[in-house]
Amino acid sequence: MTIQMDQAFAWGGPEGQALFKQSNEDFRVDEILPFQPSGEGEHILIQIEKSGHNTAWVSKLLAAAADVPPRQVTYAGLKDRHGVTTQWFGVHLPGKHEPDFSVIEQQEEGIRILQVARHDRKLRTGSLTGNRFQIRLRELNGDRDQLEQRLQHIKTKGVPNYFGPQRFGHEGRNVETALAMFRGEISRKRINRQKRSIYLSAARSWLFNLHLASRIEDNSWNRYQPGDVLMFNDSDTLILPERIDDSAIARAASHELLPTGPMWGRGRPVSQESVAEAEKQLAEGHPDLTSGLEMAGLNQERRALVLMPAAFEWQFEGDDLLLSFSLRRGSYATAVLRELTTLVEPDFRDAADKNNND
Repeated sequence: MTIQMDQAFAWGGPEGQALFKQSNEDFRVDEILPFQPSGEGEHILIQIEKSGHNTAWVSKLLAAAADVPPRQVTYAGLKDRHGVTTQWFGVHLPGKHEPDFSVIEQQEEGIRILQVARHDRKLRTGSLTGNRFQIRLRELNGDRDQLEQRLQHIKTKGVPNYFGPQRFGHEGRNVETALAMFRGEISRKRINRQKRSIYLSAARSWLFNLHLASRIEDNSWNRYQPGDVLMFNDSDTLILPERIDDSAIARAASHELLPTGPMWGRGRPVSQESVAEAEKQLAEGHPDLTSGLEMAGLNQERRALVLMPAAFEWQFEGDDLLLSFSLRRGSYATAVLRELTTLVEPDFRDAADKNNND
């Protein structure tokens, strides 16, 4: 089975090309939490700005500074090493004094402690609202009028909510490994829990991308179709087909409600009519993946087909383009950028080191 990573474009394909991530400062990400630290409790929340370091490495530094096992350090989401990113970490320290985390700044270049505060709950994976991006694309070529039109399309009509390529590993190998695991070609006992989760997620995400690509090809990805399950743009709340009325259809036309696609698992999709038939054909076309996900114990879920960047703004500076926008958790900035231009990135594999690589 060929794992195809290239997927359909919504707005006609990239316009020209640009240099991406030429320096860490070209890619800035700020994590947005849905709460403020309470100021008391047995957990310590630390907001860190990092440049040139991945999340796992910073987590190890915090564990060492607090003299706790690594499992007592948590974070809401992973952040790219190749950028300037701010994110929150949590350290569980019941009955202990607050450590001096400033030692990390003294030992490691590219790390700043922004805030330290007590909190009454554990910081769990996924417990964030989203991320704010500031991106500089350098030496962008292409027709300026076409680029302006494309930017307006992205702002008002959104982009396909694809899972990014980092989800699938180099050349889609995470999906291939999931297939081998489902077929019994790799013993599940040889795969630890974390890697198994990565492979399951890759298989599920790849099926979603395939379905989304088919909706792009028939020009229905960002418009309501009878039988669709709709999702609110600002939450994961669903509206099932039998509850969709004229008001919901009008809200879908303004992208306040978004059509969804299946995140495969046990149970039948809740879509109906032609939408359900298309999802059934997806499952029948990839029985090893769908049955493997069901046997793994995952349940049917839904994901919006449309990604609407919030506060989407842009500015040209000579041949550079500066973008700023916010995305809900689980969405990818690369899904926005791929609809605009072809990205030329450095080969980061040459710059990786044994202590701090992605």
